[in-house]
Amino acid sequence: MADLADRQTDVCTDRQVDWLLRTRGTAAMVDTLEFSDIYQEVKGSWNDGRLRFGRQSVVYKSTKTGRVDSIPAAELSQAQWRRVCLGQGIKLTTSTGHIYKYDGFRDTDFEKISEYFKAHYKVELSEKELCVKGWNWGTAKFSGPLLSFEVSDSPVFEIPLASVSQCATGKNEVTLEFHQNDEAEVSLMEVRFYVPPGDAATTEEGPEPVEVFRDSVLSKADVIQATGDAVCIFKELQCLTPRGRYDIRIYPSFLHLHGKTFDYKIPYTTVLRLFLLPHKDQRQMFFMISLDPPIKQGQTRYHFLILLFSKEEDLSLSLNMTEEEVEKRYGGKLSKNMSGSLYEMVSRVMKALVNRKITVPGNFLGHSGTQCITCSYKASSGLLYPLESGFIYIHKPPVHLRFEEVSCVNFARGTTTTRSFDFEIETKQGTQFTFSSIEREEYGKLFDFVTAKKLSIKNRGIKEGMKGKDDMLEDSDEDQHDAYLERMKAEGKIREEANDSDDSAEESDESFNPGEEDDDIAEEYDSKASASDSSAQGGDSDREKKKRPAKKAKLVKERKPRKKKQKDSGAPKRPMSAYFLWLNASRESIKAEHPGISITEISKRAGEMWRELGKEQKEEWDGKAEEAKKDYEVAMREYRESGGGSSAPSKKERKKKGGKNDEKNKKGKSGGGTERASETTTGNDSFKSREFISSEESSSESDRGKGKRKRKGSDEQEEEVALTPPSSDSGSD
Repeated sequence: MADLADRQTDVCTDRQVDWLLRTRGTAAMVDTLEFSDIYQEVKGSWNDGRLRFGRQSVVYKSTKTGRVDSIPAAELSQAQWRRVCLGQGIKLTTSTGHIYKYDGFRDTDFEKISEYFKAHYKVELSEKELCVKGWNWGTAKFSGPLLSFEVSDSPVFEIPLASVSQCATGKNEVTLEFHQNDEAEVSLMEVRFYVPPGDAATTEEGPEPVEVFRDSVLSKADVIQATGDAVCIFKELQCLTPRGRYDIRIYPSFLHLHGKTFDYKIPYTTVLRLFLLPHKDQRQMFFMISLDPPIKQGQTRYHFLILLFSKEEDLSLSLNMTEEEVEKRYGGKLSKNMSGSLYEMVSRVMKALVNRKITVPGNFLGHSGTQCITCSYKASSGLLYPLESGFIYIHKPPVHLRFEEVSCVNFARGTTTTRSFDFEIETKQGTQFTFSSIEREEYGKLFDFVTAKKLSIKNRGIKEGMKGKDDMLEDSDEDQHDAYLERMKAEGKIREEANDSDDSAEESDESFNPGEEDDDIAEEYDSKASASDSSAQGGDSDREKKKRPAKKAKLVKERKPRKKKQKDSGAPKRPMSAYFLWLNASRESIKAEHPGISITEISKRAGEMWRELGKEQKEEWDGKAEEAKKDYEVAMREYRESGGGSSAPSKKERKKKGGKNDEKNKKGKSGGGTERASETTTGNDSFKSREFISSEESSSESDRGKGKRKRKGSDEQEEEVALTPPSSDSGSD
């Protein structure tokens, strides 16, 4: 078997060689062992991360917070392998009394981890079985920071005393209350232990067993008690989160914020990081404290404590300790008497007490020469700081994004104007943060910074187009092509064409109305007919011709609002898309998996499930949608051939009828004009028009009798002309 493995390594890659070495049990020859998806219990919730066993130390890094726990190899004293809820787990005990527990290993990992511990740590990895009898009577043992409840020397459960917030006693009973974790689905509120009373002789000589139990719990519990004087006090500091002015009292193990309305006690163990950031105006400074777990006020959680200082404000500080105590406890990091800027004093004291580094901005400089960028997040304006290891946004709400949890970034065009752009950051958990309204001049600096940090950029090809064009933020559609969206658009277009098939051709002709031009022609014809009467009337007609363009401009017909088309109840029902066919088939299963789910939640859940479907499954529903579409077209064709939908006249027919009626009306109105025109063009000497007769009557009073006879004769002639159309011979006469 060994020879076979040796022959395999001759043709395998380095990665396969490392895998073979681990699986063959030769972990002693490997420098490090790394495991991903290892969980650590934190106040009732499981946080995943990566665990690495090295020659010098054991390092665990949390994926959620980025916090790193390092255990020196020389301090490891005991290691246990146990079966837990998440597979297999390891319990490590150090010589200083600290205990670390990590879960999520596989059964096959035991052999290589055991050999590695023997070779490098000189510690044996022993197997320990947990008691699963379900008994509630046993022995309570205090082992460092853990309270272990055991039955027959086998542990039933263990309680980290750091999770205890309060311990109360009764006559023979001890009650433990725990800190609550908002991220835990189920939280343990309290546990009660019954402690039997001791013998009378034992009670007379020493304290009660209940008091001994309570003192043992409180000695390791995370119960904040302000005992003694504060190391120093900072008065009336301006705090942005939580908002207000607070007195900050510095104690050896916790920080006390005292305000007019609320008080907060913050243990130093909950402080993750410290930041010192300059304001864009170069006259103020931000001091930011990252907390996990956050401080609470009702339903509000504050993950960050943000203080705002003025650079011009100075302070002389004297610690409430002797020089020897300061030197012994803080090792030269602090002195009894200090002076300088207020923000420097606060940051220096916090750095020494919390024992963490202070993060400051790196080499990034924006277009304005500052180390931050003005932007907006969730409708609030703030400052974005590109740091050496992540991004920080201040201040409402504060956001800290580490590079290791960033999946990709995207430069998007601004929604309201082209003079700004949006910077989108997507995390590996799928959460997206959009920082909008960034000035376009900041694009080059930010793009170079992101490129230097080797972050993935969705639209990398955008930079060249931005430098040469005014439209600087042209998105890359090729990277964001959505085939499903294109299909939905195509189906919507087909439906619109089906709805507007009857009147699509006429809509473009509504601005052209032949009736209006006919009206203009009739008016011009009438004016010409009256122009031959007299010179005065001819002058009026000339003036009318000059004014005619203005009159024609007024004859602009306003477009009437489009009437809503009535739906034909007898027509075949339109086909559904592939998504809606799938949704109808899957709706009941979604309701069964999520009882009591609302309609909106069903739609949201269905959309997520549809996006997760594979290509083959979607092609099946696309085929069904195509078949339904063909059936609809056939049914619609048969429905129209059978006379369906023809009971009501179409828009085109209504328009034709309306045009004919308008022509009849116009002919009726202009009938007098045509009669007069025919009268004047007959060429009969005995015929006189009405206008000509009236002009003769006004010219002479002596011929009135003759005028009357002439008018009578002309009336008779008019009737003849109206009844019999003029012949070609009359025109020649």
